Order: sequence, then structure tokens, then C-alpha cells
Amino acid sequence: MKNIFSPTRMLLVLLSLLGLMNWGCEKEFIPDTVELEEMLVVEGYIEAGDRPTPPLVILTRSVPFFQELNAGELNSLFVHDAEIWVESEGQKVGLQEICLSELSPDQRELLQQLTGLEIANNQLNVCLYTDLSFRMTGKIGGTYRLQINSGIHALTATTTIPDTVGLSNLRFDQPPGEPSDTLRRLLCRINDPGDIQNYYRYFTGINNQGLVSPSNSTIEDDFFDGRSFEFPLPKAEPPNADFDPETFGLYRLGDTVVVKWANIDQVQYDFWSSLESAVSNQGPFSTYTRVNSNVNGGLGVWGGLSARYYTIVVADN
Repeated sequence: MKNIFSPTRMLLVLLSLLGLMNWGCEKEFIPDTVELEEMLVVEGYIEAGDRPTPPLVILTRSVPFFQELNAGELNSLFVHDAEIWVESEGQKVGLQEICLSELSPDQRELLQQLTGLEIANNQLNVCLYTDLSFRMTGKIGGTYRLQINSGIHALTATTTIPDTVGLSNLRFDQPPGEPSDTLRRLLCRINDPGDIQNYYRYFTGINNQGLVSPSNSTIEDDFFDGRSFEFPLPKAEPPNADFDPETFGLYRLGDTVVVKWANIDQVQYDFWSSLESAVSNQGPFSTYTRVNSNVNGGLGVWGGLSARYYTIVVADN
């Protein structure tokens, strides 16, 4: 979550969930979702693996397709005072609302360490719901049912946390092309099990600056099911970063890199792959993409994931 707390990504999520405009070669196409009534948008997770976390939910309102937003209007989109529960194996936990404006710098830093996301210096007053008591944390194989009541809105969603398939043999080497004195690419190996469909998503963080997901963060194993092979893992760039073809996806010598490699279920894969496709297809000749959702009564995603974390310094092996 690009990442959950990046204002740019938050805006992309809100707008993309309502659809993206497609311009044909001869006539303009306006999607029929432009004038839909206001809906609630969910971005929620529960994580197992190396760093089990309690449920975390961001709840916002959708916006009209053509509405322009400034920072103040973005802050007004967060939905407050909702009643949110997560239930699993007979245990039901209520989530508490927390806004960044209420936290001290030390508390923000602690929350950043818990989530792995860059929020310590975020200027947007993000509000989220979580379980500070840690009565419930993610477990592999667990099924988690989300319930949200907010005014006239009642939302539900269900997710199951898949098993973890980790990486191995992480190493750096020269990028393709001319040798570089300062830049390296990251290579890693995966042993994909052949008895089950697997879906993956990854994030990278540099020098404790928080985790970022790349523009194409999801991977399915249709083309490498049951195989063991080595592949490059590009550095994720922040959504508002300038594109530099000479450094894109590469790591600088001496930096400390954290890789978060997560197994997700098909529901999350469908959501993130459709969202990232919608965002990347913007343009005068883009294809209209409807973003998938597993939230009943609203939009967005409620997802369970199992994740492994790898910390490695960029150096020549």
C-alpha cells in the first residue's frame, strides 16, 4: 500500500477505478461510468510471511471522472468514523481509525517500519483503519472477511492468504550494453512449484525510503510454471519520478536495497494488473480498461498476501 500512501498513486487509484477515457481514431468515447453516483473505494490488506501485520484499510470516496483535485480536496476524500471489522476463524476484530496528522514524527516512523511504506514525511493527511492491539495478524492459509459500515454504505469482501514462494541467489551485475561505473541490475532466482497457479507482486525500497511498487508489479506463472530460472528484477520508480532511460530500473553501487516479494491470490492479481494496465494505457489512442474489484457494494481491493523481505547492498559479487 505505494506506495499506498503516495498522493500520486492514491489519485491514480481513485480515478482509474472509475475508468479511463478512450479516444478513437474517428470519434470520442466516454465510458458510461463517468456520471455514476459516489461510491466507497477500499484499499485493504492483511499480510503473513516474514513480517505478519494486522489488517490495514484505507477508505475513500470515488470522484467524478472529470473532477480536478488539489491537495485539500484529496484530504476530503478520506472517509471517517466508519465501522470496520475483520473476521477469521471465529475471531472478529474491530479496526481503529488513525490519521497521520494525529501522530508524532516518532509514531510516523514506527508506522513506516511496520508497513514498510514511506509515510514519515508524507504531506497528505492519510487516514487509515488498523488493529493497533495486534490481536489479529495474517497467517498463511487463513481466510479473512472484511465488513464495512459507513452511513448508507455496507461493504464486504473476502480474501485468503496463499503460501509463500520466495526468491534465492539475489545478486548484482553489469546492466546490458556499455559497462557502468555506478549502476547495476539485480538478478534473482525462483523455483516455481508446478502443482498450483501462483501470482506474485513485488516492491523495492532504497536506503530506508519506503517501499514502492513498479508500474508493472504483478507476475503470473503461466509461462514458467514448475520451472527454476534466473531473471532480472528492476528497481521500482516512484510514480512521479522523471523517466531516465539510462538509469531506469537500475540500482546504484553502495545503496541498500529492500525487496518485498509477495504471493497474492488471483483476485488481487486481477485488480492490480487491470489497474496498472489502465494507468499505463493513458493517452490519445489508449484502450478503455475497467478495473476489477472484489469489494461487494463498493470499489477497490481487499487482499491477503504472504511476503518475504530481502535486504542487500548493491555491490559487485
